[in-house]
Amino acid sequence: MESRTLLAIVLSLIILIGYQYFFLKPQPRDQQPTPQQQEEERQETVTGEGTVTAAEETVTPALIKKPIQITEDTTSQGADVTVRTPLYTAVFNTKGAGLTSFRLNDYRSTVNADSEPIEIVDVRTNMTLPLSVTFPESSITVPAEVIYETDESVVDLTRSETPRDLIFSWTYPGEVEIHKAYTFHPDRYAFELEVRILNLSGETLKENALLSWTRYYDPEVKQDRYSHEGPVGYVQDDFISRKLNKLDEAEFLGPGVSWGGYEDKYFIAALISEQPSLTSLVIAKNGESMISTGLEGPRNIVPPGQSASYRYTLYVGPKEYDLLKAQGVGLEDSINFGSWIKWLALPLLKVLNFIYDYVHNYGVAIIILTILIKLIFWPLGNMSYKSMKEMQKLQPKIKELQEKFKEDKAKLQQATMEMYKSHKVNPMGGCLPIFIQIPVFFGLYRALLYAIELRHAPFYFWIQDLSAKDPYYVTPIIMGATMFLQQKMSPAPGGNEMQQKMMMWLPVIFTFLFLNFPSGLVIYWLFNNILSIGQQYYINSIKS
Repeated sequence: MESRTLLAIVLSLIILIGYQYFFLKPQPRDQQPTPQQQEEERQETVTGEGTVTAAEETVTPALIKKPIQITEDTTSQGADVTVRTPLYTAVFNTKGAGLTSFRLNDYRSTVNADSEPIEIVDVRTNMTLPLSVTFPESSITVPAEVIYETDESVVDLTRSETPRDLIFSWTYPGEVEIHKAYTFHPDRYAFELEVRILNLSGETLKENALLSWTRYYDPEVKQDRYSHEGPVGYVQDDFISRKLNKLDEAEFLGPGVSWGGYEDKYFIAALISEQPSLTSLVIAKNGESMISTGLEGPRNIVPPGQSASYRYTLYVGPKEYDLLKAQGVGLEDSINFGSWIKWLALPLLKVLNFIYDYVHNYGVAIIILTILIKLIFWPLGNMSYKSMKEMQKLQPKIKELQEKFKEDKAKLQQATMEMYKSHKVNPMGGCLPIFIQIPVFFGLYRALLYAIELRHAPFYFWIQDLSAKDPYYVTPIIMGATMFLQQKMSPAPGGNEMQQKMMMWLPVIFTFLFLNFPSGLVIYWLFNNILSIGQQYYINSIKS
């Protein structure tokens, strides 16, 4: 088969693979047990000091205080407590000791530099606050809306180098006392939370805690097809995600939950348990527009005068690979680099960031990276162009063989291969370099599409966000023009007229395919074409 025919097939496959890979997003992996199995697991005996087991509840029911339902005036308003660090500004409320706001100082809501910092929390009226704690299946059921007390109104770490604590307390006299102690750090997005339950009664309590991140979402807003927004988690060493429009009933996953939370394309709020082997993940949809993702800890026996504690690390911030990986719980898997191309996307992103440290413009860094990649593949490119040119010279002889053995395809194939061998021509020589470069294209695509470093990163002129499409479609059109020019400079393919028309339509197809791609990726492909045109001109000139 002629090298140009193979080239056409390869490029067509790229289009098909690209469509399936980019536009037909696969369903999230779901290797979890059935709901019945999950409930059975939740009832099974678990190990650990002070943990209630199903057997103990049956044998010693008199030792456990009977459940008390506490009611609270949900209309009362709590007081705000502001936490300021160099990285974020958080606002807690004493009603539930949860969050009402969490703004990231270094990230803007729009590409405009004067826009407001990005807001991670989205709460509405009568909504349970993120980081609220409830106590299901406990001797004393405490609602999430209780009013905690604290001595702080502002916790300021903007000029501090040491951590600071913020402690909320709530007491039901003669029964139970609950403390929520947050620890904030001036140099990181992660902070800690300890939930401590103190037994003030004269009887043994059975307690467990459910820490939740609740989020409002608008079901009418169309989701970005290139990214996921919704509940995520890491269960039994497997990353899981759930689509907002697929959630119906509450889902219980685990135990073996390292973390759970809520993500969008560039940011994540993750609840990390310090007891993953005893922790379950609860995902629930409240009404039509509320999603709750929570970590439920083990049930603990709390004798009179004793306490039980639940400890968490909370990460609320950007999905920056190194920051997520530093948590050591697989949080970096929330970045959708793709399981089969991640090994290439990450090195490309690191090289891109290295170049950016010197040029301070990601668009320029992409161009320099394109040149480096082209230099690496320069010998393969020369091989491809030379092979295509040699194949062009053999076209008359190939046609003679086709005419001679038109009734015997086996002999035609044998004679054609002998001719290739005698002229030292490899029919695959024109296509092999393209096959090798395809993973680089997909790896860079993933890196440019999902790396937060390119969010709102400007290039020049009208391109002010390299992670978004070209608003005026200028670069995709120029890219298509350079691809057309490259086709015209290539050796004319042999074969029938249909093959030649298909080759000439490829620039048009690629232009439409790239219209909605991130402008950073289009810039890469555009400059790759320009460099390829220069290389092809060089090969044509020395062989003419």
